[in-house]
Amino acid sequence: MTDVLALDGICKSFGALAVARDISLALPEGSRHALIGPNGAGKTTLVNLISGLLPPSAGRIHLAGTDITDAVPERRVALGLARTFQISSLFPLLTVAENVGLALAGRHKRDGRIWGRVRAVPEIVDGAAAVLDRMGLLPLAGRRIADLPYGQRRLVEIALVLALDPKLLLLDEPAAGLASEDRNLVLDLLLRLPRELAILIIEHDMSVVFRLAERITVLVEGAILVSGTPPEIRGDPRVRDVYLGTRSHG
Repeated sequence: MTDVLALDGICKSFGALAVARDISLALPEGSRHALIGPNGAGKTTLVNLISGLLPPSAGRIHLAGTDITDAVPERRVALGLARTFQISSLFPLLTVAENVGLALAGRHKRDGRIWGRVRAVPEIVDGAAAVLDRMGLLPLAGRRIADLPYGQRRLVEIALVLALDPKLLLLDEPAAGLASEDRNLVLDLLLRLPRELAILIIEHDMSVVFRLAERITVLVEGAILVSGTPPEIRGDPRVRDVYLGTRSHG
């Protein structure tokens, strides 16, 4: 089986500063993989390298068997990569359905610069409704993003990227800034995502990591310290020393 994501010897330097050092990682179809580490470990840098916002200094990146090392971000999206960001990328004055519809317009190569041009296209309208219904968000379809609480906005952001029908979903701290109740909503949604979808998540909240991830990679100073199952990572003294501490995480 071809891995959905394969990193081979990825390095990134800014002058004399090495921020990614010989990182090799593989995610098979259906992976639930978390990337953790202390602040400054290089987690977001690695996701930026995968999504094409930064070029690697060395190494190769493959998405579903295709070399995307030199591909622009738009090409990576077309090949099945989707990403959420720590900062909202939604259009606040448009409705939930309109935001999802714009993502579908891009996927179907429709002109989505003005929502009215795609509002009457059945495949866009029906597609947006189907995505929202699958995620339990259809009751929010007519609400403006600006009128939604922060937790619901995070749910819509995930719906937005799922509208792209990705093979690989990169989640950059989806629970950041959420109250406990909203964090549980996001986690419940992530646990319901299609099993064929591979997920790579950066998250500081260890309760989210240990409930979602089936495999965890720990980054320290731009290099992989260890990879393993949640029980292996929880019990590794090196991880406790550099990141988790001695406190138990649920």
